[in-house]
Amino acid sequence: MLPVVQIVHRPGILDLGWGHPDPAVLPVASIQRAATTVLARYGADALAYGAERGPGPLIAWICSRLKRTDARAPDPVEVVITAGASQTLDLLCTLCTHPGDVVLVESPTYHLAVRILRDHPLNLVAVPSDADGIDVDALKSLLERMARRGRTARLLYFVPTHHNPTGVCMSLERRRALAAVAAAYGVLLVEDDVYRELSYDAPAPPSVWSLAPPGIVARIGSFSKSLAPGLRLGYLTADASLTRRLIGSGLLDSGGGLNPFVALTVAEVCTSGDFDATIARLCATYRERRDALAGGLRDYLPPGCHCTVPGGGFFQWVALPEGIDAGELLPFAESMGVSYLPGSRFYLDAPRRNTLRLAFSLYQPPQLIEAARRLGEAIATVV
Repeated sequence: MLPVVQIVHRPGILDLGWGHPDPAVLPVASIQRAATTVLARYGADALAYGAERGPGPLIAWICSRLKRTDARAPDPVEVVITAGASQTLDLLCTLCTHPGDVVLVESPTYHLAVRILRDHPLNLVAVPSDADGIDVDALKSLLERMARRGRTARLLYFVPTHHNPTGVCMSLERRRALAAVAAAYGVLLVEDDVYRELSYDAPAPPSVWSLAPPGIVARIGSFSKSLAPGLRLGYLTADASLTRRLIGSGLLDSGGGLNPFVALTVAEVCTSGDFDATIARLCATYRERRDALAGGLRDYLPPGCHCTVPGGGFFQWVALPEGIDAGELLPFAESMGVSYLPGSRFYLDAPRRNTLRLAFSLYQPPQLIEAARRLGEAIATVV
């Protein structure tokens, strides 16, 4: 029988490699109510080809929401509804690049975004990062060297808020500096901002999109983390010149707006008040899970290990003592009933092989503490 879901569960293994939400926290009843309301309100129009930009009620809500959660609200003409963050990135590559163009990516970075970029195919170049996000001085030096050779970078892909994989949140000062460098060198910043709503200790900093001059940033938003990934619904906020190109593309001309029935359903969830309630519940749930995993790692990892405690998102980043290869350790860890993603998967080149990523989103606190215990035992055997 063919599978229904992507995730594969392995008996006896607590797999912290999957950055997926726990199915138990998905708002099934809320989405069911909203879908029923949408069909009653719109009738057959809810099932017709949708407006190219996306349904007006959802765009209006996104503009209103970003007025609350970001440094500025977009104008409706700066928003386009998409079929999720991954498709948004793919569409930006289609619209804004040609095969062989240089595209910069922070290092480490979201490994599956790299796969999308390579599908086009593009010439990917790594930019180092630190505990504060992208190293803007290193970026500027790289762009200067490229300019001297008559070369330019088309895009820079990055995750500044509750970073995947490290959990880092880029500082406000660094965000402003990044926007200034991008403007000076004509690089379009592609800001993956899908974890903004999942902030556990303090509100997320303003997006780079909200701080930059017009036309410098294309920002990717998504409902996969804030509602449910199976909705396959996201949005782009960008300069109107770019959004006009997208809604004028052959894809939207042929098929109309992307995922229109789901978009109307999500608009109903959002405007009914269910979205706010869902976010409050998710943040409380994930905060508890983050704290459980962080506490377990403090208690069970041997000396010499270093862990981030993120302010939001799904991930904790662990650095093992130098000389331990997390990829080589993985089979042994799995034999002890715990799994993770080796940090080497998140680097284009020169990986830090002693790092690994843990996701705390899928499991409940007792399971996360047990996963930390098993991981600590596995590491202790090779320290």
